[in-house]
Amino acid sequence: MNTSQIKAGIVGATGYTGQELLRLLVKHPAVSIEAVTSRKESGNSVSSLFPNLRGHLDLDFVVPEPSQLESCDIVFFATPNGTAMTMVPSLVEKGVKVIDLSADFRIRDVGVWSQWYGMEHVCPDIVASAIYGLPEVNRELIKGAQVVANPGCYPTAVQLGFLPLVKNGLVDNNRLIADCKSGVSGAGRTAVENFLLCEASESMKAYKIDGHRHLPEITQGLNQVSSEKVSLTFMPHLTPMIRGIQASLYATLVDMSVDLQTLFEDTYKNEPFVDVLEAGLSPDTRSVRGTNNLQLSVCRPQNGDTVVVFAAEDNLVKGAAGQAIQNMNIMFGLNESAGLEILAALP
Repeated sequence: MNTSQIKAGIVGATGYTGQELLRLLVKHPAVSIEAVTSRKESGNSVSSLFPNLRGHLDLDFVVPEPSQLESCDIVFFATPNGTAMTMVPSLVEKGVKVIDLSADFRIRDVGVWSQWYGMEHVCPDIVASAIYGLPEVNRELIKGAQVVANPGCYPTAVQLGFLPLVKNGLVDNNRLIADCKSGVSGAGRTAVENFLLCEASESMKAYKIDGHRHLPEITQGLNQVSSEKVSLTFMPHLTPMIRGIQASLYATLVDMSVDLQTLFEDTYKNEPFVDVLEAGLSPDTRSVRGTNNLQLSVCRPQNGDTVVVFAAEDNLVKGAAGQAIQNMNIMFGLNESAGLEILAALP
């Protein structure tokens, strides 16, 4: 191993997000994977569970204990909500950097977090110091962070889609609508009847119609860039595909004199992973599948006062593992695109 490489650990690597972290990190030029944890798979080789890693990673799963991780430079948590907060404090004390891909540190108001996630938060002091890892908004803060709260998949697409409009005060903040569709992998790898092939295939439905727990995360982020409080109607749908998110975002313009295409292009012209499509086009999920790219387009149907933004991303990459690696690159002063220069496979 090159001693200058970043020593990384992954907690909870048996789910889809953990698997994607492994796929990307194993080929990262500046990273050495030192520990991969799973209580259930402890003692088994990682490649026995993920055969695509054969010949690329020669490690066994270990139990998820801080002692297995304290020698790492960075630890990624790809765990269910409520797990990271029990382990992160001891790692922070040892000076280990942490990127949490669960929701444990995303919402700054721990009372709101507890309301939506159904448990008491055990380390609110770390919530207060954690940096929300949306690079397009918080890049400078991420550079000096010890704990990064990696954004959720829906919040990434919705926030980046609305950001140019909300930040510049161009829309009625009380009438924002996010109509979003996600592939089944967004529900995780747990065996649940609704996500079986025969249940989810050839069908599409809205879910969490009484309120999805990504809502407070999205509004928190939009409020950060807005001079006026936002009110958002967020409606997620389950789509019969494995991975991908497509978001159709609606708002009412209060200033129709702005060239929206130029606004979006100027906002994201220096962002390595946000691609604003030419006028008249709309993104599709297959064009970003397996990549860390978010594609956006913007239009005004019939030249009316409604603006529609379309956003497409891979929920497991820009919506999770890829964005986590993007954050790691920023934290360690690497090229932000390191390990993430991937083209989508078509068809």
